[in-house]
Amino acid sequence: MAALKGEVRTFIVQSLACFDTPSQVVDAVKKEFELSVSRQQVESHDPTKAAGRNLAKKWVDMFNTTRSRFQTEVSDIPIANKAYRLRVLDRMATNAEKMKNLGMTAQLLEQAAKEVGDVYTNRQKLEHSGQVVQSISSLMDELAKE
Repeated sequence: MAALKGEVRTFIVQSLACFDTPSQVVDAVKKEFELSVSRQQVESHDPTKAAGRNLAKKWVDMFNTTRSRFQTEVSDIPIANKAYRLRVLDRMATNAEKMKNLGMTAQLLEQAAKEVGDVYTNRQKLEHSGQVVQSISSLMDELAKE
């Protein structure tokens, strides 16, 4: 196994920290640096794997920093933004309609409606009427009387 230059190792560690698979990293290194590395060599740069248990502290720290930034900075990823997703769906629906693909257009419109209605989030909308509050108040009054 040939020793890798610092910039290649940095690239590998950061790619793995961003949840790229070793196979994806091998392909990316070949494309970016015109260098062939093995999956095993790449995997040895992942401190979460057994192969990376002896990775130097410098690389482990870089991995952990990159991973935490990757997980918290979702706003840097366009598809994570609702407005961006709606714009893409709008373009796709327009193109599908131009091609007279009505089935696809209907599916895209449904997906956009779900997106707007927060179907794809884990938030729940709670609606209540004053009647429930009144019932709770009267129940509390009855309990206080006893």
